[in-house]
Amino acid sequence: MIKKLAIATAGATMFALPAWSQETVKIGFITTLTTPAAVIGIQQKNAVELAVEHIGGQMAGMDVEILFEDDAFNPQSGRTASEKLANDPDVRFITGYIWSHVMLASANVVLDSGKFMITANAGASQMSGEACNENFFSTSWENSQIPRAMGEVMNQRGVESIYIMAPNYAAGKNMVEGVEATFNGEILGRDMTRWGADAQLDFSAELAKARASGAEAVFVFYPGRAGGAFVKQYEQSGLAETTQLYTVFTVDGISLPRFQEAGLNAVLGSYNTNYWSPDMDNAANQRFVSDYLAKYGEYPAHYAAQAYDMVMLIKSAVEAVGGDLDDMDGMREALRAADYASTRGDYSYGSNNYPIQNFYLREVVEDSEGRWTNQIVSTVYEAMENPYIDQCPM
Repeated sequence: MIKKLAIATAGATMFALPAWSQETVKIGFITTLTTPAAVIGIQQKNAVELAVEHIGGQMAGMDVEILFEDDAFNPQSGRTASEKLANDPDVRFITGYIWSHVMLASANVVLDSGKFMITANAGASQMSGEACNENFFSTSWENSQIPRAMGEVMNQRGVESIYIMAPNYAAGKNMVEGVEATFNGEILGRDMTRWGADAQLDFSAELAKARASGAEAVFVFYPGRAGGAFVKQYEQSGLAETTQLYTVFTVDGISLPRFQEAGLNAVLGSYNTNYWSPDMDNAANQRFVSDYLAKYGEYPAHYAAQAYDMVMLIKSAVEAVGGDLDDMDGMREALRAADYASTRGDYSYGSNNYPIQNFYLREVVEDSEGRWTNQIVSTVYEAMENPYIDQCPM
């Protein structure tokens, strides 16, 4: 009888073990790993791998596996990668997405599969408004928020006229809409340039028009290689001597080492806005930035910070449900709580699952070791909700 009781007790113990004891947390991460735009994707990949290292490769006692997929800077390639991950029954989170047009092409594939979709960069306004979804989250921002902050900065600095340049795609349009929504001065010109695989990299005609307009300042949004091409031509044109440059997503941890190597001194002292900065004084950010610098030899950009936070956000959700990956409701509630140490400090989620967070003015400076980096000058907005939240039906 004692022997039978022992067997029964052992069996009860075995079946009481948590469901996650022999599972793996599989996270799909779609980014750009080929084409010149891969400079951004590589930073994101680096940050994800650093985050996994920081958590010891585990969430709720389970091993973490990151499945990286390349969107090749192409909406169809991104959609194909999303379909691949959506069809894998063991993948519960599909994340990443640098580009708004890639994310928009993939959203219905992921969300219709019933999985969580977490953007670690792309901030297409539709997803924060009319197309919001209970399983869609962001660790970044809605596209127009950062340029809205820049429009307010220019108001505060007394700028009375600007010339605008941006690429002609979803995010570029959102950036222009954002700065125009808050800037109170006069817009003396606007150029929307070619984007995609054959993106325009010669801005001589547009810079000549900006000079001829007489604008006090130039506002631009050019991420990746286009940003480098623009800044080089901006300095070569002589416009830097007469016209202040204000940027979003152009001057960051990816581009600054290249600008410094090229001797593009017009970048020093230029202004940009963001929700994050490498000099933010919180423990999570200090660890992230110092370890990233030590491991990869350069400052991380916000792209990397958002990807790092994505891993930590998912970890908080998986552990909140004790590793039960079938508990979608529990994980959703935990994601909304944002109960983890973010690189940006504490923040919350709005009803559309986008962060409510501060936005800052940053200036390009030289650090104590002679490296160019961004540094916070002031807080532009505190606990800012994105402007499309009222359009979200949730």
